[in-house]
Amino acid sequence: MRIGVPKEIKTEEYRIGLTPASVRELSAHGHQVLVQSQGGLGIGITDEQYRVAGAEIVDSAAEIYAVADMIVKVKEPQPEERALLREGQVLFTYLHLAPDPQQTADLVKSGCVAIAYETVTDSRGGLPLLAPMSEVAGRMAAQVGAHCLEKPQGGTGILLGGVPGVAAANVVILGGGVAGTNAARMAMGMEASVTVIEKSLPRLYDLDLQFGAALNTIFATRDAIEQYVLQADLVIGAVLVPGAAAPRLVSRELVKRLRPGAVLVDISIDQGGCMETSRPTTHKDPTYVVDGVVHYCVANMPGAVPRTSAFALNNATLPFTLALADKGYRAALRDDPHLRNGLNVHLGRITHAAVARDLGYEYQPAAEALGI
Repeated sequence: MRIGVPKEIKTEEYRIGLTPASVRELSAHGHQVLVQSQGGLGIGITDEQYRVAGAEIVDSAAEIYAVADMIVKVKEPQPEERALLREGQVLFTYLHLAPDPQQTADLVKSGCVAIAYETVTDSRGGLPLLAPMSEVAGRMAAQVGAHCLEKPQGGTGILLGGVPGVAAANVVILGGGVAGTNAARMAMGMEASVTVIEKSLPRLYDLDLQFGAALNTIFATRDAIEQYVLQADLVIGAVLVPGAAAPRLVSRELVKRLRPGAVLVDISIDQGGCMETSRPTTHKDPTYVVDGVVHYCVANMPGAVPRTSAFALNNATLPFTLALADKGYRAALRDDPHLRNGLNVHLGRITHAAVARDLGYEYQPAAEALGI
């Protein structure tokens, strides 16, 4: 199979779909890998390192899209990239379609086969290709939240961990999944007072076993969210419904009642955000203020640490990339129901129920689309 790896062009995105180690594995399986020139420079990898691993270096993305059977990326294709997609071409990347109707329409129109990292599942019900980036985003959330609490950034001027004789900051984390757990771990390590609000009792039980009395775990209700958010110095939104738009847990009215200089970090912004006042920002201009409350809503938080993120992502995606290349996408999706859950768009049809529901498309089950 010809596998194409274009340079990422989304604003401030420096990661790349395949590292040299992944290229070497694919080459050893007999596949041809095309990498766009200078695509890896953002994570410190040269064209020569890709050549040594077995890749062919090409000058432009257009050349890659024109001949590759499968495109492996990191972020969702931008409008100029979507125009290059061909009917039947496999696209393997993060998509986050539910809050992005234009991208969805373009992928449907292209006739491509779009497999989203964020909806591939595992035997435990987890999201193995989202987990590495959720780990990074969760850990970053505590860091950036602490920075935003500083007075020059618009915050209340509270040190996250306090000092002897002065109270630590109150950190409230909405969601106890991978991102929320990693946010809690970092915030607790910085000696903040941390509460996780989660609707899954088994997950709350696991968090209690993992962290003990050092972490306050609360079952999610409207009353609980309101009570704890109003007491918070830093609120981290880390909720996820696979493939769907994030639920809005913090209303505009609740934001108005927060203390001036409180900080909201919305990790869920890639799926639309879990705060009613959230809107996507960038690493270049990461924050804005609504009703005196600092909002950090950077879409693609892991892009700020691209080397760590790219290698962590490749560790997770490589087995699936190999399966798609070795077997062809139809056989790979037929043989692995967890990979099949990643199929969002197939030859002009929406094959993920949450995406179809949120965007008003007719839903065709992936198994039916593949003739299984």
